Amino acid sequence: MSVAMPLPGAPISRRGFGRFLAGTGVAAWAGLRSAPVAAATIPLRFTLDWRFEGPAALFLTALDKGYFRDEGLDVTIEPGTGSREAIPRVASGDFDAGFGDVNTLIRFRDEKPTIDLKAVMMVYDRPPFAIVGRKSRGISSDPKSLEGKKLGAPAADGAFAQWPVFRKVNGIDDAKIKLENIGFTVREPMLASGELDAIFGFAHTSVINMKARGVPAEDIVTLLMADHGIELYGNAVIVSPKLIAEKPQAVRGLLRAITRSVRDVVAAPEAAIAGVLQRNDGARPEIELERLKMALDHYVMTPGVKANGFGSIDKARWQKGLDQIGLAVSFKDKAKAGNAFAEGFLPAEAERAF
Repeated sequence: MSVAMPLPGAPISRRGFGRFLAGTGVAAWAGLRSAPVAAATIPLRFTLDWRFEGPAALFLTALDKGYFRDEGLDVTIEPGTGSREAIPRVASGDFDAGFGDVNTLIRFRDEKPTIDLKAVMMVYDRPPFAIVGRKSRGISSDPKSLEGKKLGAPAADGAFAQWPVFRKVNGIDDAKIKLENIGFTVREPMLASGELDAIFGFAHTSVINMKARGVPAEDIVTLLMADHGIELYGNAVIVSPKLIAEKPQAVRGLLRAITRSVRDVVAAPEAAIAGVLQRNDGARPEIELERLKMALDHYVMTPGVKANGFGSIDKARWQKGLDQIGLAVSFKDKAKAGNAFAEGFLPAEAERAF
């Protein structure tokens, strides 16, 4: 039986997308998440950075295909409320591991030096931090175009947390900008309606949400911070000190399963999006697929990852990022705060080569 692939950019109904998945055999493995768990498994709670949207497929695929179960893990994946919030969730012990902003982790370690919280796998080799504006509101690809404009950001937003670094690196006069504290749910609607000139957010969230609201793509301007001097890394897998100390084999198994999952998602994002749709009734297949592909192309499968493998960090770049964070905060103990990545739990290099 042949199955026609949807044309790029063409709307896909949930029913039509389901027929496509069934025809490719994906529906067979999608039901694996309801299979009984082996008796000797280790329970593990994992928090995402955000809702069940496209990029969540990087982890949901491991759950749906039984990769966690293969490692003796009974993993529960729950949605998050922001990339920064994943850090206190894991630090508190409410979650064993999570997916969150590594720069927030560095700051957290400096503020709470007695909690040895670690990142163990870099997933977003390039950060998705962005300022998204509209050409019709006077925003251009030049960061200086933000001066004299009204910008909106949720206080807990991961991109907004980097604003002090971004404006210093790019010589932006903060006094010439009006900042408004807004909620996540009204961020894109306020930009779409013209109440704001630009907003802070993850590019794959805000850009695609704006397009989904009918804003013409040619009117959307994306200032990706990584394109304007920011050396920081993005989101990483973070694990609790308790899990590292008591069950290091579980940490290694978790990362092996995620590596297998990421490999599958990179190879077939159209199939991987099925796990997202099963958990998000309001999700539109074409929107979440575009969101996932954007994350893969811009943050996950970077030239550095293709050359050096997935999951690790470059120590020289890490130090540059640490220095940039120091432009915005005064470290109590920079060395201790920066000792936030433990690479000894990663799979062998051959397993992480893409």
